[in-house]
Amino acid sequence: MPFVFSRIYLTGQSAGAHISSCVLVKQVIKESRGETVSWSTSQIKAFFGLSGAYNLPNLVDHFNNRGLYRSILLSIMEGEESLQKFSPEIMVQDRSSKAAVHLLPHIILFHGSSDSSIPSDSSKAFVDTLHRVGVQAESILYDGKTHLDLFLHDPLRGGKDDLFDYIVAYIHANDKEALAKDAMAPPRKRLAPEILIKLASRISPF
Repeated sequence: MPFVFSRIYLTGQSAGAHISSCVLVKQVIKESRGETVSWSTSQIKAFFGLSGAYNLPNLVDHFNNRGLYRSILLSIMEGEESLQKFSPEIMVQDRSSKAAVHLLPHIILFHGSSDSSIPSDSSKAFVDTLHRVGVQAESILYDGKTHLDLFLHDPLRGGKDDLFDYIVAYIHANDKEALAKDAMAPPRKRLAPEILIKLASRISPF
C-alpha cells in the first residue's frame, strides 16, 4: 500500500510564488475534470506565497518601468495570450474553473508594503478575487518590508522574524509537543554582518 503524504505545505517567493500558484490552480482544474493525476491538492494543507505576481497583464507596465521591457516580457511569455493563461488571478475567474476552485487549499499571501519589484497590491488583489470565488485566503502585509526582506534580509539579521514565526506557528498550531519545543528554542543568531545585508539589498530580480 503506497504511503500518502497529507501534511504538505507549499511555499514560493517571487517567481516561485507565481509558478506555485499556477500549478495549484491548473491541478484543481485537472482534478475537477476527472483527469488522471499523480498527486492531489487535497494533500496540500496550505500555500504560503511570498511577494508574488498573480496577474501578469496588470503588471506589464510596472515591469516595463523597472527594466523588464514589455517587448522582452512578451517574447519570454510568447505573446499577450500567455500572460492571461499563466495568471492565477485570471484563471480562477474563468467560468470553466467554477467547479474547481473549491478544491484549492488555504492560501496565505505575504507581501512587504515597500516592495518595488512586485507591488503589494498584487497579493491583495488576488486574495480579494479568491474571496469572491469562495476560496479560503488571506493576505498579510508587512509595513516597510521590501521584496527581499521577508525571506532573505530578516533571517540574515537574526532576532525577531515575523514571517518565520507566523509560518511555524501555523504549521504547529495543533501540535502541542512542537509548540512546546518552539517556546524553548534559543534566540536566532545573526547570520551575516550588516555590510553583507546592505549589499544584498541592492540585488533585485529586475
